[in-house]
Amino acid sequence: MSRLGFGAFLAPHHPVGEHPMLQFRRDLDFVEHLDTLGYDEFWCGEHHSSGWEMIASPEMFLAAAGERTKRIKLATGVVSLPYHHPFNVAQRMVQLDYMTGGRVIFGSGPGALASDAHTLGIDPMLLRDRQDEAIGVIRRLMRGERVTVKSDWFTLQDAALQLLPLQEDMPFAVASQISPSGMTLAGKHGIGVISIGSLSEEGLDALPQQWSFAETAAAEHGQTVDRRDWRVLMSWHIAETREQARAEARHGLLRHHNEYITETLQRPGARHFKDPDEAVDKTAFGPGAVATIGTPDDLVARIKSLLQASGGFGTVVGFVHDWANPENIRRSWDMVARYVVPEINGYLAGLRTSREFVVNNREYFNRAREAVLAKIHENEAAAKALAVTKSPRIAAAAGNLPDLSQGADRVASR
Repeated sequence: MSRLGFGAFLAPHHPVGEHPMLQFRRDLDFVEHLDTLGYDEFWCGEHHSSGWEMIASPEMFLAAAGERTKRIKLATGVVSLPYHHPFNVAQRMVQLDYMTGGRVIFGSGPGALASDAHTLGIDPMLLRDRQDEAIGVIRRLMRGERVTVKSDWFTLQDAALQLLPLQEDMPFAVASQISPSGMTLAGKHGIGVISIGSLSEEGLDALPQQWSFAETAAAEHGQTVDRRDWRVLMSWHIAETREQARAEARHGLLRHHNEYITETLQRPGARHFKDPDEAVDKTAFGPGAVATIGTPDDLVARIKSLLQASGGFGTVVGFVHDWANPENIRRSWDMVARYVVPEINGYLAGLRTSREFVVNNREYFNRAREAVLAKIHENEAAAKALAVTKSPRIAAAAGNLPDLSQGADRVASR
C-alpha cells in the first residue's frame, strides 16, 4: 500500500448550548487549521434533526471552507441522496468543484437519521434503493450524457449538465455501516467507501470481511475497486500523556454518550455511563474499546493494528467531536499531524538512519576533527588565536567548527 492519507469527519456532533453562528465560524476555523497542518481530507455531513448535528447543507459549508483553505480535499460526508432530486445534487457538486479549484470528493449515503426521513415522509425501506438509483444517474450526468429517466420519485427529460466537473474524474464514495449494503453499492458502481461503522465494536469486528463485499459486487458488475479509495473512520483524543488525555476528554465523552448516543439516538444496546471514568474506560480501554484516548504512540499502535486487521485501506479519517474544550481539541489534531502522520508514513526513517550513521562511525569523524585541528596548528597566527580563547569548545563554536576539545592535546603534542 502507498502512504496512508489522514482526514477529519465533522458530522458534526456539537452539544446544544453554543450560539449556532459562532459554532459555524469555529468549525470553519477548524478546517482552515487542518489545511495548515497538512491533512488530506475534510468531510462534513447533512442532517436535519437531533439538535446536535446542525449542518443542513454540506455543499454550502464546504464552499465557505474552500475560500479559507488551499490544498485539503473537501468531501460531503454525506449527501443523503433520497432527500434530493439527483440532477440538483449533480449541479451543486459540479459548482462546488469549480468553486474549490477541483478539490471535491462526492460522498453520499441513504440518510443516517430516521427522524430526517420521517420529516420528509420517506419510507425507510426505500432509502438504499433510491441512493443506488441516484448514484447511477449522477455518474451518467457527470460523464456528459444526456439522460431521460422517469422514476417513482424523480423525472429527468433530456437532462444534461451545462458544466462537467473541473476534475477529470470526481471521486465518489459511499458511506458503509456494518451491513454489506454500503460496500456492495461501492463495488457495483466502482467507487470509494467511507466506513463509519468502525466507530462501534461491531463495526470494528466486521472490518476484516468488509472489503470482500465490495470486490464481489465489483466482479459481478464488471467494475474494479481499489483499497486506496477505502476510508476508515476512527475516534481519538491525543495529549502528551494518557493521564492528560483522560482528564481532557472524560466529561465531554460522558455527555456525548449519555445525552446524544443513548438519550437522543437511543442506539440499540447503548446504556448510560455512571461517571466520566467509566466512559473513558469502556470507550478507550479494555475489551471492545472503539476509541484511542492517550498519546501519539497509542494512536500509532492502534492505526497499525487496524491496518493489519482490515487488510489495508487508503485513508484514516478521525471523527471530530467535542469531548475536550476547543483549545485541547486543536492541540490533539496538531499532535496527530506532527507525530502520528510522520511515524505511520515513514517520514522520519531517513532522519533516524542519518543519526545512527553519525553515532556508529565516530572513529572516522574523530580523525576528521584531528585533521582540522592539525591544519590550525600549522598556521602560527591561527594557533595563537586558538590558544587565547576560553576553551577549544568555544573556539569551535565561534568558527562554526566541530568540537575539537577531546583531540586538541593529542594533536598539539605531536
